Amino acid sequence: MTEISTILWDVGGVLLTNGWDHAGREQVLERFAVDSAEFEARHPEANDLWEKGLISVDEYLRRTVFWKSRDFSSEEFFEAMKSESRLLENTALSILENVSMSQDVDLGMLNNEARELNDYRVETFGLRGYFDFFFSSCYVACRKPSTQIYQLALDVLQCEPDEVIFIDDRPQNVDTAASLGIHAIRYKEPAQLERELASLGIAAEVV
Repeated sequence: MTEISTILWDVGGVLLTNGWDHAGREQVLERFAVDSAEFEARHPEANDLWEKGLISVDEYLRRTVFWKSRDFSSEEFFEAMKSESRLLENTALSILENVSMSQDVDLGMLNNEARELNDYRVETFGLRGYFDFFFSSCYVACRKPSTQIYQLALDVLQCEPDEVIFIDDRPQNVDTAASLGIHAIRYKEPAQLERELASLGIAAEVV
């Protein structure tokens, strides 16, 4: 087996909560008494552009929330959005830390996230201390599960697919990576990830 040189990590659902997923949105919408059906009808198109870095958070909120007058500010609403980002209950952060300390492989983020939330999560949870590079959708203008974002990472890193491990909690994202020949692991819980990494020659046991 080719030696692994790089591990690419998803963030939401592996290290942190998804943050601005459906559950997170419901919490914030209820808090501000924003009609969920109205919001969700506007969310998909605006979110796709926002996560690709093609519009700002101000424009995203203008399209989804502030298309009419509200009795709260966009700053208040965005602060509530950020508060939905927390450490995942069954986080793999300790495994990431152990792999990072070993310095045996290069580590990168490969995630779908809007710039303002991504920057907040990286800073708040100290992710810059673990990762060597960041293939976040907001920086590269493409999103999982499109093959484009995986191929871009391989091209930039000058890696062959079988040199790379990709970790994500969503089956479609894992399947796309695997279709390109990347060692794809669907994350479920820390012990399972440790076993699968060990099978690929990566020691990551949390002591």
